[in-house]
Amino acid sequence: MIYAKNSDALTYRGIHPNLDMALERITKEFLSSVGEERVEIKGSDVYATRFTYETIPEEESFFEAHRNYLDIHLMLEGSERVEIAPPETLTEFDRVEANDFYAYRGEGQYRLVLSPGDFLVVFPNDAHKIKMRVDGPETVTKAVFKVRIK
Repeated sequence: MIYAKNSDALTYRGIHPNLDMALERITKEFLSSVGEERVEIKGSDVYATRFTYETIPEEESFFEAHRNYLDIHLMLEGSERVEIAPPETLTEFDRVEANDFYAYRGEGQYRLVLSPGDFLVVFPNDAHKIKMRVDGPETVTKAVFKVRIK
């Protein structure tokens, strides 16, 4: 997991070439061009999409993880709570292997608030529980990069 400010994104280059491509696009100019339709940077290996939704109560959220991709979550408007836990400490209840999606229930080990100007990189060993309310319901907008690393 990497939790940092957008302005520090380039300091994390060198972990994986596909991650570098995404980190280099954490700019106001690129993020303003990302819409609800997927923006491909390197085909299905690196792409970004914008999402707008209402935050939900913690009990309505669940953990998700991926095995082939990492995610970069960038909050553009609003704030949400996020929890992180290793998948092996959780109970799997659903999977769609074709979409690299694994769903879990359980307790988080790390808690944070994602706000505008922040980004969060979750690797395959970082199950993440997102969309949770901070103080009450809120409309949030964020960009999510999907980055194939396997």
